[in-house]
Amino acid sequence: MRKQTIIKWLLVVAVIIAGIGSYTTRSKQATNQQSITAVGSTALQPLVEAASEEYTTQHRGVFINVQGGGSGTGLSQIESGAVQMGNSDLFAQEKSGINPKKLVDHKIAVVGVTPIVNPDVGIHRLTTRQLIAIFTGKVTNWRQVGGKNLPITLINRTQGSGTRMTFEAYGLKGRSSAVAQEQDSSGTVRQIVGSTPGAVSYVSFGYVNKSVRPISIDGIAPTNQNVKRNRWKIWSYEHIYTNGKPTGLTKKFLDYLQNDHIQHSLFNKLGYISVKEMQYQRTWQGKISKGSGIA
Repeated sequence: MRKQTIIKWLLVVAVIIAGIGSYTTRSKQATNQQSITAVGSTALQPLVEAASEEYTTQHRGVFINVQGGGSGTGLSQIESGAVQMGNSDLFAQEKSGINPKKLVDHKIAVVGVTPIVNPDVGIHRLTTRQLIAIFTGKVTNWRQVGGKNLPITLINRTQGSGTRMTFEAYGLKGRSSAVAQEQDSSGTVRQIVGSTPGAVSYVSFGYVNKSVRPISIDGIAPTNQNVKRNRWKIWSYEHIYTNGKPTGLTKKFLDYLQNDHIQHSLFNKLGYISVKEMQYQRTWQGKISKGSGIA
């Protein structure tokens, strides 16, 4: 009887020890897990999402949360320290209310931005003058610019959008778009334009698909090659900002985004341009000069 009691107690002790060991292992795994969050530009979002999927597949215990919201959101969130990476189509100096002094700029890529229309409007090209007239509300029917007899429906990005600011600065030559429906996502803009007769808007090249038609301007097609040579003027850097010098997982992921393998595979696949391939660079004030955009 005494022997059986001893055996029972030994079994209890063994179970307790095993439980402690399992808890310790789980605790170590939890400690080794790392997570960071990137918020902001929807133009950059597809690239960061795809790269994060590849990175986390290769590195167990790592989680990278990628969210949109627009460049204004990305800059305000990184300035406040709420996230580890703030994605933006804009230089921080361009966004009012943002103090860029503590922010570190990492130019990840370049994207072109193109006007898009519903395929049924009946046009493939516009002049800059016609484009401005359409987006400022002076032209209200597609037949006025050689298209079908359809009323024009404007779709804008929200005021905090870097894509909108880029389009207005370089597509509309500094003019503001007329008051119209606003959307905070490039994907939503594409969906609405593709399904709405007479609709027109603008997206980065990577969002163009068969549901919408990109428009040539002044005889220049919206292509990456034309962006690289600055023949297509409507383009922007895609920035990831950090609050101070990046460390830990943030630094590792930024290094990963900028390695040659990613820039030759994911960039080409998703329609982004490596900063190294640019034949011209642009300052935050809009000044253009010959050479790559690497700072």
